[in-house]
Amino acid sequence: MQFISNRQIVLASGSPRRRELLGVLGIPIKVLPSNIDENVELIDGDFNVYVQKLSMKKADAVAKQEPDAVVIAADTIVVFEGEVYPKPGTEEQAEAFLKKFSGKTHSVFTGVSVLGAGKEIIFSVETKVAFKALDEQLIKAYVDSGDPMDKAGGYGIQTAGVLLVDKIEGDYSNVVGLPLSKLVEILRSEGIIQLKEGE
Repeated sequence: MQFISNRQIVLASGSPRRRELLGVLGIPIKVLPSNIDENVELIDGDFNVYVQKLSMKKADAVAKQEPDAVVIAADTIVVFEGEVYPKPGTEEQAEAFLKKFSGKTHSVFTGVSVLGAGKEIIFSVETKVAFKALDEQLIKAYVDSGDPMDKAGGYGIQTAGVLLVDKIEGDYSNVVGLPLSKLVEILRSEGIIQLKEGE
């Protein structure tokens, strides 16, 4: 299955995981990280609005540099008991995150913005992730692997972090960093991408 587009698609993110997910479309994609200040106020605990605003801030910054392209930006956060869990700053913090998630369910929110071709589309997706009851040996081995350090919440479901997960409710690719199914549905409905003839 391959898609085509008559516009340059720009991914406003340096995330290799998002680039890999978008690569499924088979469309040449330009990567241009936004490098913006990601401070956005969280209002009334509305995490959907929070990630939408962050993604739009990224998209807007890159759209100014690529006015003829369609810019796709995303921001993913991990939320547990009303708090945002960022990328851990230390191995100790990564271990603390995973101990808190152990045997419980947290949420992963991704906000996505699409700017260009006369369109301004913003949406967000929530996926619930239930962790197994984790023993300290498993947590330490995973943290020692280095995998958690560049990932929101301190784990990656697409890598060895999947061993920590009992089940998910919702879109798997959203937990990786981009709700691809919903994004493709919107890009197709807006005429930004089309299936290649014969597909």
